[in-house]
Amino acid sequence: MATTSRAPPDRPDRKMVTMSADVRTHPIDRAYLRLEEAHPGARWDTGGVAYLSGRPPSLHEFRAHVDMLLPRLPMLTHRLERTVRPPVWRPDESFTLERHVHEVVTAGPDAPQSPLETALDAPLPRDAPPWGLWLVPGEEPDEYAVCYRFEHVCQDGIAAALAFRTLLLGTGESAVRPLPGPRGHGENVRRTVRALGFAAKYAFDVLPRPGRRPSTAFVPSGRRRLLRARMPVERLRRVGTARGVSANDVHLAALAGALGRWSETAGVPLPRVSALLPVDARRHDEEQTWGNRTFAVPVRLPLAETSPSRRLELVAAATSAVKRRPRRQAIHDLVRHMPARPTAWYMRRITSPNVTRVMATTVPLADGASLGTTNVTGAALLPLLLPGHLCGVGLAYFGDWADVSFTVDHALPHSERLPGLWTDAVEELEQCLTSAA
Repeated sequence: MATTSRAPPDRPDRKMVTMSADVRTHPIDRAYLRLEEAHPGARWDTGGVAYLSGRPPSLHEFRAHVDMLLPRLPMLTHRLERTVRPPVWRPDESFTLERHVHEVVTAGPDAPQSPLETALDAPLPRDAPPWGLWLVPGEEPDEYAVCYRFEHVCQDGIAAALAFRTLLLGTGESAVRPLPGPRGHGENVRRTVRALGFAAKYAFDVLPRPGRRPSTAFVPSGRRRLLRARMPVERLRRVGTARGVSANDVHLAALAGALGRWSETAGVPLPRVSALLPVDARRHDEEQTWGNRTFAVPVRLPLAETSPSRRLELVAAATSAVKRRPRRQAIHDLVRHMPARPTAWYMRRITSPNVTRVMATTVPLADGASLGTTNVTGAALLPLLLPGHLCGVGLAYFGDWADVSFTVDHALPHSERLPGLWTDAVEELEQCLTSAA
């Protein structure tokens, strides 16, 4: 299998795309750049896959569609100038869609990879904006997929969800965020003190401690695979409503149960596992940004707890503090004002397998989407698989469905069982709810 490019479509002058002056990178972006330099062999791209039904467009038609919507996403026409200090996002005057929008074609029934694996493994441009779109053929003539990938330094999950809604829905609605509270001298002082206090707490949480060094579960092969499970989102919400917690808490409790069962099956002891949760720290009026505006928070997963109900209680207790308005306001203030060096130190510590072993992100994508005359039937995230981590886990809400995806290394033993174990753990929570009723 291989990716191919055909003649570009006739399109208006590229200068019609909104170009801005250089945009400075955020300290979180620079922290990701330092992580890339420290782990040059790791994969630092993430993204998602949209599954569609209907006649697939040709590459010419698909490029024309992306070209029409590209002015709404000016960040996609900017490249990262790494040689400048600090690095900046700079308009790419040589931008062409042919370097970023491709299709996957099959080379025959004996091809070594599936079309989706080919799209997941295809290289991203290095001297151009680091993102790509692939048309992926399906098993049936009226099925196909669109794979969107980008380097994490380019976007975080919230910005990527906006790109998804723009490219496949054509609207790109902003996410709803609470309005800021009243400001004044006294409130400014309280917020400063609170932010400094939480900064000290988070720094203490990632300091080296006895017993944190993880056991070696496997030797990574460097090849990724994407595993997926899906269920009606109402099932998660029903359990969460009955327990007074969120659907995401139900998902994390099920993840804890799945990892615990996987540990027993694979024979890999996991005495302590914390998940890395990205928290959106954008302002209420901020959506389209270059780079990242999320703060990473560790949450302990109770793998050793045998009671599903008790697991859910422990997860909800761990996440409740982050949901409170003062804590979220402090996180916003930290992201806005945190200097580069402390940010790089925290990111290096929080992503270490000695502190966290799983990145778990949740993104509400859209209520529905289409591409021309074809409809999007589902969507799955491609979570970032950090060096030394067991897996990356993504929960995507699309329409009435909750799609859970696992990015794992091919060498992770019994990884193919993770989606089924997660589904089983949700069913256990439902059974506990029925028994209690």
